[in-house]
Amino acid sequence: MANSETGDADQLKGEAARRAGIHGWLDGIRSTRTGALTLKIVIGVIGAVMVVGGLIMVPFPGPGWLVVFAGLAVLATEFHWAHKLLEFGKHVLHAWTEWYKRQGWPVRIIVLLVTLATMGVIIWGVTKLSLGIDLIVEGRKLLGI
Repeated sequence: MANSETGDADQLKGEAARRAGIHGWLDGIRSTRTGALTLKIVIGVIGAVMVVGGLIMVPFPGPGWLVVFAGLAVLATEFHWAHKLLEFGKHVLHAWTEWYKRQGWPVRIIVLLVTLATMGVIIWGVTKLSLGIDLIVEGRKLLGI
């Protein structure tokens, strides 16, 4: 137990020395106000970039949801709200997966069509906004319409 002269920072540094690996290293960083704030900012930026990037990838084939959950896991190391959101997301994803498994082919085809439409809108929007190319106009030119 730390006495009143040493304060909480010294106690945290002592605990950090006892913990091994990444946890001890992170505890050492958190033992100062500047380190704790810097760590929160870095973790917040990295986690936010991962979550946003994952959400952009969701309608495309690949690891969209995996990246979203990985980003939330990164954020959860520093933010309690992210931990709660991660647990909620796991629950909702499990419920969605179980619901989808119980559905017949018509519902599965509708889900596939909605996913493909969403993917098309995202591709169209990205090429239009970032490259200035309207894929619909270019497609009409190509087809001679």
